[in-house]
Amino acid sequence: MSERTLPTSTPAAEGVDASGVHAFLDALEDAQDIEPHSLMIVRHGRAVASGWWAPYAPERPHLLYSLSKSFTATAAGFALAEGLIDLDAPVISYFPEFEADITDARSRAMRVRHVASMSSGHLAETVHDSLALDAEEPVRGFLLLPPERDPGTVFAYNQPTTYTLAAIVQRVTGQTLTAYLRPRLLDPLGIGEVSWLRDRAGRELGYSGLHATTDTVARLGQLYLRGGVWDGERLLSREWVRSATREQIPTSGAMGAADRQDWDRGYGFQFWQSRHGYRGDGAYGQFCLVLPEYDAVIATTAATVQMQALLNLVWRHLLPAFGPAPLPGRARADADLARRLAALALPPAAGLGAPPGRAEDWAGAEFTPAGGVCAAQPGLTSVAVAADPDGWTLILTEDGEPHRLRLGADGWSVARQPLPTAVTGGWTDGRTLEAHVLFLETPHRLVVTCSLDDRTFTARWPTEPLHGGRLRSLRAPHGSLL
Repeated sequence: MSERTLPTSTPAAEGVDASGVHAFLDALEDAQDIEPHSLMIVRHGRAVASGWWAPYAPERPHLLYSLSKSFTATAAGFALAEGLIDLDAPVISYFPEFEADITDARSRAMRVRHVASMSSGHLAETVHDSLALDAEEPVRGFLLLPPERDPGTVFAYNQPTTYTLAAIVQRVTGQTLTAYLRPRLLDPLGIGEVSWLRDRAGRELGYSGLHATTDTVARLGQLYLRGGVWDGERLLSREWVRSATREQIPTSGAMGAADRQDWDRGYGFQFWQSRHGYRGDGAYGQFCLVLPEYDAVIATTAATVQMQALLNLVWRHLLPAFGPAPLPGRARADADLARRLAALALPPAAGLGAPPGRAEDWAGAEFTPAGGVCAAQPGLTSVAVAADPDGWTLILTEDGEPHRLRLGADGWSVARQPLPTAVTGGWTDGRTLEAHVLFLETPHRLVVTCSLDDRTFTARWPTEPLHGGRLRSLRAPHGSLL
């Protein structure tokens, strides 16, 4: 069996100027509002620069949010090739049990290609309205919402369209998306474990919720860059790749925000057009950038609300680094870059590892939410601080369940079980403790501040988890439902 992993090479051998990658890393780390988690650059089919900002690590899955949509599209591409779905079939034809309920002419005219391209005819996001109509069967709730325009005439970023596409694939295959993709995509590409959030109906969400490594993202991009071929074997039809990655519906102005140049270029089948190439993307900076002009793929994970700013840095610093191969005389530059990538780390938060002054005041101290309720995480009812011979522990109690988190004296304190976390921070003065908790299989950190003066705490999310739920849900799922 031939090797089915991404080979590696040096930047210079593949025509990538290491100085451009350094400039990108400098810009990322100087950006106050971008927290990078990982970066992979693939050129000419070889990984030339890969790095993870500790405590994030290459083997750890990361919540991809809407980058999940591109994997759902890939499942649809396989189902289309196998004759299991028809892009021109009405959506309602896959759900005959709803025939009597769905009377609106536009809903009945909606076709598979319309949900695949987010052109259902609705003018805005409908996820909350769909769930309000039918939380047990979201497809029915979605189809009960009459589109304002004819399907295929207008774009709206709309989660139930992708959910419906995913539901169709899962219905016609009789499998979850993950199980269906395993022999067709995941195993051939050498991808290990992935996991997907499910809803009450037991379906994998499709539109979000996939947890996978950065390497997985890069491999998906490489498959599309090569037109559906991997290691000389065609996996995905060329026609699907072309259709999914070209404009199916214009998006100019559809996102309703300024400085969104890379969201105004059109939408394919669960892929965005970009100023350069095309991409899958997910909230807070999860990107799979496919750049045919440069024969390159760039994969990132991050935590930022400034996604356009992150893309701007890619275009500004990395694109000029791509040139003809090889670049001579760059061995030292490549070695310097490799050392830097291996040493990437998020800076620890400020704070002392032990309380200054009267440490006994903090031992066993308990704190309640300021204002009575923790708005950022309503189930979080108390925080306590415990002392032991090895240091200090922060105890977050949510709905009666305690989460014990070690406070490291220096740097990050990493725990793998029962919840993958990393904690930093400490005492900013004798009366205040501030701890930062990274949930390592997601883009999210929770900042918890305890005040000894009034025995209250506050908590905030710099990037708010979009799926909600308890703290224990902030990890890759293992068969659990939302």
